[in-house]
Amino acid sequence: MPIVHWEKNGSVAVITMDNDENRHNIEFADTLNTVLEEVASDPSVTAVLLTSKSPKFWSLGIDVDWIGKQMTNGSFDTIKAFMYRMNENFKKILLFPAPVIAVINGHAFGNGAILSCACDFRFMRADRGYFCFPEVDLGIPFLPGMIEIIRKAIPQYKLNELKMTGKRADAKELEAHHVIERACPDTATLMADALSFAQGFNKKRGIFAEHKKRMYKQVIDAIDNADPEFIEPLFLFVSD
Repeated sequence: MPIVHWEKNGSVAVITMDNDENRHNIEFADTLNTVLEEVASDPSVTAVLLTSKSPKFWSLGIDVDWIGKQMTNGSFDTIKAFMYRMNENFKKILLFPAPVIAVINGHAFGNGAILSCACDFRFMRADRGYFCFPEVDLGIPFLPGMIEIIRKAIPQYKLNELKMTGKRADAKELEAHHVIERACPDTATLMADALSFAQGFNKKRGIFAEHKKRMYKQVIDAIDNADPEFIEPLFLFVSD
């Protein structure tokens, strides 16, 4: 089974990340890009759910062990390729011509949390899992595009707190600050509620795509025009 795969439930596409912690490396980025292209090519899809097979992890973000090996091996072009392909993931979700809904059934940390922010809506289970930006403790500054992605999903006052402290937030806290649509009591309710929400959409893809293109123009501009300034010199870590 691929590390990311999908199936249809009526007119809803359910994309499942299926690699335990769902760490982001070049294989993950390439596979998710392929799946998003396949889903987008099906005109009958009116909404997308993005979830995880793991009962514990939604996504723990960038595969830092993999990045470390690439750096040790001097494979700097591979790291750059990964960063650009991950940005393609973000752009495909941001501009997808139907709502994309993150079904957060476990921990969402770092780039995993950012991936959920790229989605249009978020649902999260309340009985297990945290949402966190640990980069402040790991010495990893966000790219400009990442910051804009988060800003569209999280109120600035809450973003400032989460980003600067690295604190872990649970579903109830995120619901109170309108980061997620709903904190669901368990996994079964989470999937049922997210699916019901997704099935409520039956918008024309053209207008939905144009809405998102205009709403997220600033985000796309940052990804395309500001991120290369930091990706090309691999200014991805701060050691002191």
